[in-house]
Amino acid sequence: MTKADIVDVIASSTGLTKVETEAVVNGFMETVIDAMKRGEHIELRGFGTFKVVKRAQRVARNPKTNEEVIVPEQYVPVLKMSKDFKNQVNESIMEQEG
Repeated sequence: MTKADIVDVIASSTGLTKVETEAVVNGFMETVIDAMKRGEHIELRGFGTFKVVKRAQRVARNPKTNEEVIVPEQYVPVLKMSKDFKNQVNESIMEQEG
């Protein structure tokens, strides 16, 4: 599913135009990105938590040359899905399979 697909689904279920819906979706994404750039934690109950975590420096290996490479410490965005979200996905897929 792409952003355009999400806009289509939301627009058809809310009665908003696709242009209005796309503006809302883009606004949401920009807000999340801006907050994470400031290191803020975003919690959407029933969905998940966006946060920034610090990954320590580590030694990796180039699989082509087998040479060791140092990967510097870095900050990365993480989305941890809520327990409720995970359960709903699991139950739905289990029903589809059997």
